[in-house]
Amino acid sequence: MSLEGKRIGFGFTGSHCTYDQVFPQLERLMEQKAEVVPIVTYTVRSTDTKFGNAEDHIDKIEKITGKSVITTMQEAEPLGPKYPLDCMVIAPLTGNSLSKMANALTDSPVLMAAKATMRNQSPVVLGISTNDALGLNGVNLMRLMASKFIYFIPYGQDDPYKKPNSLVAKMDLLSETVESALQFKQLQPVIVPHHD
Repeated sequence: MSLEGKRIGFGFTGSHCTYDQVFPQLERLMEQKAEVVPIVTYTVRSTDTKFGNAEDHIDKIEKITGKSVITTMQEAEPLGPKYPLDCMVIAPLTGNSLSKMANALTDSPVLMAAKATMRNQSPVVLGISTNDALGLNGVNLMRLMASKFIYFIPYGQDDPYKKPNSLVAKMDLLSETVESALQFKQLQPVIVPHHD
């Protein structure tokens, strides 16, 4: 399936250590001629970390997509009724945002865009990056795995011995997952070795 002309929301949450894996996938969507609508959480918009400054991340996202980043709930809400998306991607998806999404809490522009997309019965693709997916957050992961219109970028344990509860998506499978999700299919296998 071609992604050319597909309107894809792309949400970033605060797993800053994963951005280097995600930016190339954002570029790949652009190369495939998708229309990408960038959205960030408040944390992404305002938090500087050892992985880079918030302003630099926003600038990079805007440079890649050629669009201004959506940073407020008011900007994200029309992605449901007025300016619908063909698919919404959240990558990386933190454990915090994963747990909120699984429990129907909508307190960031990214989660608002996801809610708006599901309201239109369009697919939402999640690329998890969390240290507690196999801990207390496991119940939330499984709730979303069983939810209609939710699809996962295949994921695995990134460091099973030092971080046994951690799961991270294989971000290089993002485009393939979106293509499958647009056909309402989960790319398989969904649980994969994180490092080959």
